[in-house]
Formats: sequence, C-alpha cells, structure tokens
Amino acid sequence: MHPRATLAAAAAAAALFTAPAAWAHAVTYVGTLSNQGEPAPAEQSLGTGQVTLILNDDDFSMDLSVSFSNLTGQVSNSHLHCCTPTPGTGGAGVATPVPTFPGFPGTGSGVSGVKAGSYHQVFDMSLASSWNPAYITANGGSTAGAFAALATGLASGSAYLNIHTSFVPGGEIRAFLQAAPVPEPGSYALMLGGLALLGWAGRRRSA
Repeated sequence: MHPRATLAAAAAAAALFTAPAAWAHAVTYVGTLSNQGEPAPAEQSLGTGQVTLILNDDDFSMDLSVSFSNLTGQVSNSHLHCCTPTPGTGGAGVATPVPTFPGFPGTGSGVSGVKAGSYHQVFDMSLASSWNPAYITANGGSTAGAFAALATGLASGSAYLNIHTSFVPGGEIRAFLQAAPVPEPGSYALMLGGLALLGWAGRRRSA
C-alpha cells in the first residue's frame, strides 16, 4: 500500500477513536420551528424553520444557528425559553438575553418587515450579558447556576426557541430542542471495516 494512503488510513482510524471523547462535552441540539404549541392565532401561520444549538461545557459557549421563513407577522424578538414543567410542551420564562437575541433579524433599530431570515451567533455563557437577569436570579444568582439549569433543560427536552412576531406577540413559531443523534458504536466498526478493505485493495494493486 502506498505510504501516503497508509498515513491517511491511520489518521482516519485515529479520528474515529478520538471523536467520541471530543464530543463528550459539546452536545448538539436540533429542532424544527412550527406553530405547534403557540397561542391560538398562530394556527394560521405557515412559518417554519430550523434550529441548531451546540452547548459546550468545556468553554461555556453556546453556538446558535436559526433559519426561518413564511412568517405571517414581522419579527419582533426571539429567545430561548427554559424550562417547561413537562418536556416538549407548555411555556417557560426567557433564559437568554432580553429583549431579544442580539442582532436577530428584524430586531435592530430601523429594521422592520422581516418575515424570513437566518441567524448565527456564538455566546459566551460565562457572561451575564448572555442571559436574562431574571433567569440568573432564579438559578442561584450565578451564570454557572444558569448554565447548569439550561443544560439540564436541554437534555430533558424542556427548552425551546421562540420567534415572536407582530401577528402573534406571544410567539408565532417555536421549536423544542432535542439532542441530535450520534453514530452508534456499530457505525464505527463498519467504517473501520471499510478502511481495512481499502487497505487490502491497495496492497493488491501494489502487488
């Protein structure tokens, strides 16, 4: 087998074995935005979208990506809410900055009429400015307590992202967040088997 191919296979195998450790402290949550669970007027909304949130307890960061479209009303604000008494349903207070996520489409001064857009922001959750002050107070008075509460809420499916609009001030679309699927151990075995097969084929070609 060619030396370069051998190194590539070794690097791929090493990545497979080290990847689970790297993932251990950064958990990805996903959700689909819809009118489900919103106040009654939202039943008429065709708004939809996607949310991806990566919470990392190594550096206390939150990487948030949101895309949305087809809103009936104009965006007024957006937040992460936590934690509902029952996972996947109900309402909860705002955990993240108020009155809205900084720079969220349609919420800046002089910006209006936004019914579709996308958003990406990485928050340093060790900073008080990344939280609703009331959420910090309700969780021990520290950002560490707030982070622990949010992590618990996300893990239990009790946290949701809400987009509020002029049509439904209480929220036009929301998404309860769930942990994204991770590859099963069997998937790694299959991938390693594939690498071994490639190596064998390479040796045959070299022979």
